[in-house]
Amino acid sequence: MKIGELAARANLKPSAIRYYEKVAILDAPHRVSGQRRYPADALDRVRLIRFATEMDFTLAEIKIFLGGLRDSAPVGPRWKKLAHAKITQVDEAIKRSRQLKSLLEHLLRCRCPSLQVCVQRLSLSPTLRKWDRRS
Repeated sequence: MKIGELAARANLKPSAIRYYEKVAILDAPHRVSGQRRYPADALDRVRLIRFATEMDFTLAEIKIFLGGLRDSAPVGPRWKKLAHAKITQVDEAIKRSRQLKSLLEHLLRCRCPSLQVCVQRLSLSPTLRKWDRRS
């Protein structure tokens, strides 16, 4: 299939397809009269790339996952390795999100007369507590 068809079927712009080729997460297709011609399985690969990026995997992580992957190769071991690393990142993001939510909820109730008083009343993050000790 041509690049326009692949892009349309994946709901992407052709420039995204070309970028995926440039960063080597999508194999460069063969060409016919200078036009890119993709095999049918390229759509599956592009859909997987889109899904992974929507799940906040970086292109570098996707490249590691897809590197040398063949249709006949099991993907389970690769998924497990990547999943373990990503779970740690997600847990950290959840912790930061909870802290942010707590701060925002505090700000909604804030009646502090000044910024200085407000900062003193906040439950500062461990990082900010370290800075406070250095002052």
